[in-house]
Amino acid sequence: MYLTHKGISVFYTDHGSGNVIVLLHGFLENASMWEPFIKPLSKTNRVICIDLLGHGKTGCLGYVHTMELMAEVVNAVLEHLKIKHSTFIGHSMGGYVTLAFAEQYPDAINGLCLMNSTAEDDTLEKKANRDRAILAVKQNHKTFIRIAITNLFRPKNRTIYAEKIKGVIQEAQLTPLQGIVAALEGMKIRKNRTELLRKLPCKKMLIVGKKDPVLDYKSLKDQTKALDVEWVEFPDGHMSHIENKDEFLRHIVHFIEK
Repeated sequence: MYLTHKGISVFYTDHGSGNVIVLLHGFLENASMWEPFIKPLSKTNRVICIDLLGHGKTGCLGYVHTMELMAEVVNAVLEHLKIKHSTFIGHSMGGYVTLAFAEQYPDAINGLCLMNSTAEDDTLEKKANRDRAILAVKQNHKTFIRIAITNLFRPKNRTIYAEKIKGVIQEAQLTPLQGIVAALEGMKIRKNRTELLRKLPCKKMLIVGKKDPVLDYKSLKDQTKALDVEWVEFPDGHMSHIENKDEFLRHIVHFIEK
């Protein structure tokens, strides 16, 4: 289904009925990443998946897609569907968007799960890496995507999930160059929302991959020490929905039903 927002098309899916679950994909992903989970989750819930700005079938809004701008698009979809309260599950960049949404619309959040994501902002080193990534994308975005996606998995899983990885890369290569650069620029300048995560009165969960090559495990552990956040740890990489699919679903269902 499509919604027009600020002159662009925004794609979303809407399945089931009951308490609303909003699933937000990560960088270079789109709503299709959630397909294996829609059927089990929509048996007892209403499940909304949204293509974020410049990803999937949603258009671009300029050359920098801030997390706030993406959150605004999410809110536009929920307002269109007359949804007032939701539980959010955000993968990686989707987690950053979830926190931006929670800051702008705190009363609309029943709960949030940051999946392979963080409330911290980019370090100086990470900002420099984003700049390097932007240059690499502009030189050869297909090569950048292939390497970037493969590196999200724990090394030993790159062989085990070779076919899955191929599919993720094919889907990611549909992301337009402008969408990739705009998201990198937006993630680079995002705010630190650790204090917001601490203060939010709703239920909260963090899903972490112990061998996540993107996020620092120790930093995430330290981040949650002073927070009232449920901690779920998997032994693998950044792609918990693939590397730890069954356990991921079990924890998500438990979190939703709490």
